Amino acid sequence: MLVLGIETTCDETAAAVVERQRDGSGKILSNIVRSQTDEHARFGGVVPEIAARAHVDLLDGIVGQAMKDANVGFAQLSAVAAAAGPGLIGGVIVGLTTAKAIAMVHDTPLIAVNHLEAHALTPRLTCALAFPYCLFLASGGHTQIVAVVGVGKYVRLGTTVDDAMGEAFDKVAKMLSLPYPGGPEVERAAASGDAKRFAFPRPMLGRPDANFSLSGLKTAVRNEASRMTPLEPQDVSDLCASFQAAVLESTADRLSVGLRLFHEQFGPPRALVAAGGVAANHAIRGALQDVAAKAQTTLIIPPPALCTDNGAMIAWAGAERMALGLTDTMDAPPRARWLLDANAAAPAGFANTRAGF
Repeated sequence: MLVLGIETTCDETAAAVVERQRDGSGKILSNIVRSQTDEHARFGGVVPEIAARAHVDLLDGIVGQAMKDANVGFAQLSAVAAAAGPGLIGGVIVGLTTAKAIAMVHDTPLIAVNHLEAHALTPRLTCALAFPYCLFLASGGHTQIVAVVGVGKYVRLGTTVDDAMGEAFDKVAKMLSLPYPGGPEVERAAASGDAKRFAFPRPMLGRPDANFSLSGLKTAVRNEASRMTPLEPQDVSDLCASFQAAVLESTADRLSVGLRLFHEQFGPPRALVAAGGVAANHAIRGALQDVAAKAQTTLIIPPPALCTDNGAMIAWAGAERMALGLTDTMDAPPRARWLLDANAAAPAGFANTRAGF
């Protein structure tokens, strides 16, 4: 089957065409992503109104390019999939409305995809991975450990009680006057820093649950930076290295607990999968490799272009759902918040609206 996927939940305008074979394997025929980094850089973060307007301006052309690159006509599509949430509601509306229009005009099935489910299923596009497996999803809006039991079957094992991991990296970068987007800049500065110079806290270390907390660590960095103002370049590098080291140790501990919880409920995981923009951080990748090795499982990380938001992951999630006969009606709503595990409740102390997408 051929599926067109549309992604507009944040600041990437993306469309892709993916082919799913009868044996369950997949092939990306096109994958066009237009980042809006330049539009948001001077504000130090994503401005929802600017993002929505950019999606309106860009999406038709990007969909057209994706179809052209795939050498596919709309009449050949088996389905049209769009990220219907969670995300910035203005952008979600743009993408979902466009998908509905295409589906109506060409009498093609519509699939409203949960953006988080798309991340969860991406490794099945790039390799023959069977269920169940353990997902570590870390991005600017999400930090979760999830048992991926099957298509549409997810159990959240842990989540953040405040800041998402990518959000914490971005905020630390901003307080240290590093360029936007901040995550890669923190990693770059940390490479030449002394990770032992500052003894930052390791949040949630040793707790029996698999939840995360990064707000206190972020505050510790801000307090130390304020005490030292004005900062020299080496100070910034050392702060970034010490911050990243704390994140790595905390993440390793939280994932070890999450994998134990997974094993108790579902047996040995087929793999530990990392997805989301934070998975592009090389230091975090190394920490995840150690965690997977200790848990005697395999670490799978999709290619960097499929870790961050893209249309191929939406198209693939649509194809996986289509294969099971799971389609949606034209009244499928856009959602700012949409839990992957419908039975999950916000943890005690939960305060961050972004992290709860």
